[in-house]
Amino acid sequence: MSFSFPKIYPILDSTVIPQMGRAEFLRRLGNELAEAGVTLLEYRNKAGSETELLADAAILRAALPAGSVKLILDDRADLVERAGFDGAHVDAGDVTPAEARRLVGPGRIVGTYGGTEALVTGILKEPADYLSIGPVFPTTTKQTVKAAIGAGGVRSLREEAGPDAVLVAVGGVTLETAPAILAAGASVVGVSAAIFRAKDPAGEFRRWKTALD
Repeated sequence: MSFSFPKIYPILDSTVIPQMGRAEFLRRLGNELAEAGVTLLEYRNKAGSETELLADAAILRAALPAGSVKLILDDRADLVERAGFDGAHVDAGDVTPAEARRLVGPGRIVGTYGGTEALVTGILKEPADYLSIGPVFPTTTKQTVKAAIGAGGVRSLREEAGPDAVLVAVGGVTLETAPAILAAGASVVGVSAAIFRAKDPAGEFRRWKTALD
């Protein structure tokens, strides 16, 4: 598929979404992110019901136009079509990248976990558009027992993956550390807490975009 990945990949975790006023919060957030220039966004909801997930997805899709923003659904490749999203991110324990590709079709994005200290065996042969690598630094938004790899680990994974793979570095990345991670070989930095726990997420995204583009 032809999609130019941006350097910043915001990951909206449902833990930052309030239950009270949830729909209005998401509507306002989505509109502000669209105005700020977001072109790729992952929505991650590990604990919510399918009903909640699809309701959130509908609001995000309405606020972030399909023609200008790619929306990625975490885990649930089976719901991408119903959500009107543009792809799925699947990890170990979810469906395989091949199954995700079958579910979402050839024209949508499939992302998957690529590795930590080394690439997952055979991962470069999977039908995935990008590989997430890390955690780069300790993270508070996703439970993991994997040790942080730092910039050196990113550099090693880039050498192993070759020049063409899209590598999304995730885990504890801040605006201060992002330039070094990109310089080490990451194509994209995936960012959750640093953007969505800021007082003004859209304003924070703009700050990142100005600094990294």
